[in-house]
Amino acid sequence: MNPRTRARITELADRLDAGIVAVDGPSGAGKSTIADLLVADLRARGVGVTLVRTDDFATWDDPVAWWPELEADVLHPFTRRRDYRYRPRVWQDGVPTPGPRVWIEWQPLLIIEGVSSARRRIADRLSHALWLDGGTSDERLERTVARDGEGARAHLEAWQQFERGWFGVDRTRERCVVLD
Repeated sequence: MNPRTRARITELADRLDAGIVAVDGPSGAGKSTIADLLVADLRARGVGVTLVRTDDFATWDDPVAWWPELEADVLHPFTRRRDYRYRPRVWQDGVPTPGPRVWIEWQPLLIIEGVSSARRRIADRLSHALWLDGGTSDERLERTVARDGEGARAHLEAWQQFERGWFGVDRTRERCVVLD
């Protein structure tokens, strides 16, 4: 990560104490790394923060239509200042199934990280929306294959194709602060 991006994350952490932050961008762009750094910075400052990843909901066959589940299980309780419970996907032999229910204690700041986290449907409720480009699609593909394994390459290529269409229609990047 370049020093300028790191400085921007630190500046953002200095200003955050409540609300919803989305960290969005294409697969392999570095969203998880940025979200993890932001959460660590916030917790070091004593800010109560929870991180929820869209990977807990998305599957190869359902890349974004799971949003009502996140709304019902996470966002609605969060906005009512209540603890929330949801069932993250568990992958076994390449097949996702809803896993055991996890309980999350309400904190004043929620970070949602992952593809489609800053979608138009939530834009008016976000305190901040961050976007990472993460290099070329070939570079991002190689990073995701290195992370997920060569056996996932075909799924990841199809996912990238889906993302291009999704982001083109939703125009997500236009509503976000772009980090380099």
